[in-house]
Amino acid sequence: MDTKKARPQNVDDYIDVAPEASRRKLLEMRACVSKAAPGAEETLKYGMPAYCYQRILVIFGGFKNHIGFYPTGRALKPFAKELAKFKQSRGTVQFPLDQPLPRALIRKIVAERVRLSIEEDGKWKTAKSRQARTARSVR
Repeated sequence: MDTKKARPQNVDDYIDVAPEASRRKLLEMRACVSKAAPGAEETLKYGMPAYCYQRILVIFGGFKNHIGFYPTGRALKPFAKELAKFKQSRGTVQFPLDQPLPRALIRKIVAERVRLSIEEDGKWKTAKSRQARTARSVR
């Protein structure tokens, strides 16, 4: 008999098998990140929900007592003062389940990560940027 749990195949599966206490916050986090990174692909990386475009932008995960958020240290640095009240380590922050998610702050961090990705890659494309580029080339 195989006692191993099946690994989630997508973000919906991940949320379904996450600790029950974290599921609502995971859905909030998903909506927040999706809004802040339009055009990013939603996938699983390291077994957790991730948003990518050419590279991983952010990863997050649900745990027994917190939501782990992994946007890289460079993306967190400008928000050090606002993040001071949360447990952190290099490139990560923990949002306790017993507190509201700081959605506005999360959106700003994701936007910073997108900005850094554009700066490093120059390849970020959203529907809006493709339309603007197409309009310029028609002129």
